[in-house]
Amino acid sequence: MDWQTPEDSFLTDFITDAQLRALMGRPPISGGWRDGDPVGDRKFVSLGTLTTEAGEELPRIRMAYEQFGELNDRRDNAILVFHALTGDSHLVGPASAGHPTDGWWSEIVGPGKPLDTDKFCIIAPNVLGGCQGSTGPSSLAPDNREWGARFPYLTIRDQVHVTAQFADELGVDRFSAVIGGSMGGMHALEWGVMYQERTERLAVIAAPPVTTADQIGLNLVQLEAIRSDPAYHGGDYYDAPDGIGPHHGLATARRLALLNYRSNTELDDRFGRSWQSAVSPLGKGGRFAVESYLDFHGNKFTRRFDANSYVTLVQAMNSHDVGRGRGGVRAALQTIEIPTLILGIPSDRLFTIEGQDEIAIHTPGSLDGDRATRIDSPYGHDSFLIEFDLVGEQLLRLLAS
Repeated sequence: MDWQTPEDSFLTDFITDAQLRALMGRPPISGGWRDGDPVGDRKFVSLGTLTTEAGEELPRIRMAYEQFGELNDRRDNAILVFHALTGDSHLVGPASAGHPTDGWWSEIVGPGKPLDTDKFCIIAPNVLGGCQGSTGPSSLAPDNREWGARFPYLTIRDQVHVTAQFADELGVDRFSAVIGGSMGGMHALEWGVMYQERTERLAVIAAPPVTTADQIGLNLVQLEAIRSDPAYHGGDYYDAPDGIGPHHGLATARRLALLNYRSNTELDDRFGRSWQSAVSPLGKGGRFAVESYLDFHGNKFTRRFDANSYVTLVQAMNSHDVGRGRGGVRAALQTIEIPTLILGIPSDRLFTIEGQDEIAIHTPGSLDGDRATRIDSPYGHDSFLIEFDLVGEQLLRLLAS
């Protein structure tokens, strides 16, 4: 569900005093990119109006994206990468004034790497509804005020439809591959059903065929953490001063999500019952190391994301059902005949391996038949963000198919 930067991932076990000091001071009202902020490596494409599946109108759409490598003269060497829930377009490059984090897939994308920018042009848009440059709740509506609570409900299919329009504007009729993990895997899977003729290959990584009741329940708790924050004001909080936004609710949602991105055994191995400092947590005011870890990353998250975008994207994930209106999951997946990498993680407790196996069983183009390709790793859902050699090996295999 969440493509993280190295400092958010397995490299950080115990939180230092310097890291804690870095989060002192008031966070911005929204951690998303806003008009007037440094552009960084982003490019922008303007589109028209989207009529959503729910029948709402979203005019003057803007898509932000980053490009790594160059399109050839035939414009047939592009690879589309969909990001996860809290990811963005910044696949490669350092954190800067325009980008709050380092590139999240720099080990995968680049010259001589699995997604080789000497051969391919890698295109990574910020998904519609996000908060890193594409139109979302923190963007300005036609009345020059933030959309806020007025922003339309979006589905995964709405977002994929707009991404196809975005590809039209770039002049890319067909991709060499469409790749996505977690939420991005939902987008990739929908692309395989909606626009199969517009890609040669597909990679669905750690994503399910449908969002299950268990997953929707987890999402509800995250959404309610945000909505119940008194500073959320029903989604209309952008006029408040910095430091007064729904930061506690957003940080709590992040803490809840992080617990499902790793396996329970990995968290136990990393933290056990260790204390963060010399002060005992057993009634004396100290903290367990895992508590400090979750608090740090929850608070850090408020400085790079927008609460309304989190709600919008989680609701879009809840909409995910590849079989909806298509005769069921099996009937929908049986239409995908192009080479398809379906990558799952046995230790994933968020989107379990059974979901990837279900996709493989019904997808004629599955590289490994009726069983998803496995990544053996203790890191749970986040394994595809950590095990770069294993992921890269499978992507190379897909691109050679």
